[in-house]
Amino acid sequence: MTVITGLGAITPLGLSYKDLWSGLCQGKSGIGRITAFDPSGFTCQVAGQAPEFNIRDYVPKAIRKTTKLMSRDIELAVVAGNEAIKDAGLKTKAFDEQNITINPQRTAIILGAGLISCDLVEFAPAVAKSITDGKFDMKKWGAQGIEHLTPLWLLKYLPNMLACHVGIIHDIQGPSNTITCAEVAGHLAIGEAMQIILRGDADTALAGGGEAKVNPIVHLRQCLLKRATANYNDNPAGACRPFAADAKGSVFGEAAATIVIENPETAKQRGAKVYAQIAGFGQSCSINKRYECLEPDGKGVQYAIEAAMEQAKIKPQQLDLIIPHGTGVFDDDIAEARGIQNALGGAVDAIPVFPTKSMVSNTGAAAGAVDVVVACCAIRDGIIPAAKNCEQKNKECKLNIAKEQIKKKINYVLCTSYTYGGQTAAIILKNED
Repeated sequence: MTVITGLGAITPLGLSYKDLWSGLCQGKSGIGRITAFDPSGFTCQVAGQAPEFNIRDYVPKAIRKTTKLMSRDIELAVVAGNEAIKDAGLKTKAFDEQNITINPQRTAIILGAGLISCDLVEFAPAVAKSITDGKFDMKKWGAQGIEHLTPLWLLKYLPNMLACHVGIIHDIQGPSNTITCAEVAGHLAIGEAMQIILRGDADTALAGGGEAKVNPIVHLRQCLLKRATANYNDNPAGACRPFAADAKGSVFGEAAATIVIENPETAKQRGAKVYAQIAGFGQSCSINKRYECLEPDGKGVQYAIEAAMEQAKIKPQQLDLIIPHGTGVFDDDIAEARGIQNALGGAVDAIPVFPTKSMVSNTGAAAGAVDVVVACCAIRDGIIPAAKNCEQKNKECKLNIAKEQIKKKINYVLCTSYTYGGQTAAIILKNED
């Protein structure tokens, strides 16, 4: 088994996982009108934006020049990674070169990342130089346009750069990987990190994901696919409505979340606090012919949950909380609910369900990791926050949405996720007390 000893997050609810948890418990919404660019020409004009910060404050002075090569996605991952390592009580090269408490060669880093879109302000001049008679000219791009980009511009947009930069900052020299499976990436990264430790290739790992979807190109795609809601531009806080009868689409945003995972013996030897044990992990993939939608029967979700339950060796009745993917896309919510119901049977009626995206938005590769951080906080405090924007539940959804805050001991939490490409994942956390 493996244990979680550190949490870190930057989300639309704040610059730390404590801000995230506090905001959820208070029913706050981090969704608002887009300010990162002019959204007036888009059908959806709202998103979940993280508070502003200066990335130079999160990077050692000796390597601050590297911040010039950081896209927004990378910056978010750096902030979340710093917090998780500090929260775990670990000291790395970034914090104290004289008193390092990790073994760099025995520390892994596995992060989920999305398709990082270019900064249009940076890219536009090069494109403008590549136009012939009103059309983009590839030959002209190669001869003239590309010269207007900094030679290292591509390094800002490679998905593996999230793990690369965080790894360099903290001198992590063990196994490293990047998972690019959209919304499931965070869960898959955590699952792989767990497996690396279980097979003895590392003692400690930093895992999670980060993505910045508040970008005009990324946002345009979601609008064209009609996944982004167009109905709540005048009411951002009510825009994302997972499992609700009046759900009209999702809201997209930016975030990063990471956790420190350790071998239990390593954590015990240094007297680390433990938030939870990773008791079970499952993944699946069943492709819908309409790739942009989840399968109507939610089979992929069902298979992932069943695999996680089998590894955790528990029965559905033992679950105390479900944190679903819950995007607010009407048909996908129904499909996910069916997958959860089919996996858990009649027990699902009594298990409280708390969707997070109504308050933090769909943050892509960060989403699953954000939910795992929330699950750890719920276990620690014995609190299930009240769901937001689900006053009238979708009649096809049989899930027990938590309408009011619940205080109880939480022993097992199930987190689920899926992508529009067919990947699914499920993680079960166990209370160590």
